[in-house]
Amino acid sequence: MGSVGSIDFDLRQLEIFCNVVELGSFSKAANAVFLAQASVSERISTLEKMVGAKLLDRLGRQVVPTKAGELLYKHAVSLLIMKEKVRQEMENFIGIRQGEIHMGASTIPGEFILPKVVRDFNEEYPFVSVVLTISDTNEIETRVLEGNLELGVIGSKSTHKTLLCQKLWKDELVLAVPAQHRWAGKNEVSISVLFEEPFILRETGSGTLRHIERYLGSPQSKTGRPLQVVARFGSSTAIKEGIKAGLGVSILSSRAIDTEVKAGILKALRVKALPMIRSFYLVRDKRRTPSPLCRAMLDFLSAST
Repeated sequence: MGSVGSIDFDLRQLEIFCNVVELGSFSKAANAVFLAQASVSERISTLEKMVGAKLLDRLGRQVVPTKAGELLYKHAVSLLIMKEKVRQEMENFIGIRQGEIHMGASTIPGEFILPKVVRDFNEEYPFVSVVLTISDTNEIETRVLEGNLELGVIGSKSTHKTLLCQKLWKDELVLAVPAQHRWAGKNEVSISVLFEEPFILRETGSGTLRHIERYLGSPQSKTGRPLQVVARFGSSTAIKEGIKAGLGVSILSSRAIDTEVKAGILKALRVKALPMIRSFYLVRDKRRTPSPLCRAMLDFLSAST
């Protein structure tokens, strides 16, 4: 690619390059560093011209580093870690406690737990703004791994090897039925009758769905039959509206229907001999050093359990 001129690395260039290598994609890297894909491609091209060697190869849809790219990546990671360490030590030294924390949460913790936690956090750190993204568990895990979110709170334990996973709060799943339903006068029902009732489920990727499938597929059911699924909705709020409209019943977090139960709109039942208890988990990418603000939130969440 021509002779090597004066090499003077720009840390932003190296950050973009490392994201392309780690994510194996120009488009994913562009999302991670908040740039257009064309801008990412241009910066990588400039970097290659400056180094005088091809750094990345496209193998179909996958982008992989060349031997020169592997060498640069190894040293670039060290430089970026050092840059982050210096930044954090300086911020800690001068007492910076303002800025934004980008975090994500699956539906139940995001809509029913974290708003109060963020309020309490804001009382202690009034100049810190929390940017909270709410999506399903799979999406939050993906965005934490891609570096778009510093940390996440999800509804099931992660199996990703690069994610650190810490248990936070417990939650009970209950059977939610309309107040006029024939089961509304009961406190519990047997698991076998659930397979005879129209059922509303969460979408694929939901932590709640993972637990429902695990519990209803347990040896206690002894039916071998599938649920009569009439709909799949992308949020607990939509499922609640479906239950109120008489579309079917569902299994939801007790936290999600607390207001409707107190108002007498829905009834929460337990499934006989099948306690459905789960936990919410705090996740972050162990490959990335948490910022001081992220560390403050991590400590705050750990203390709230």
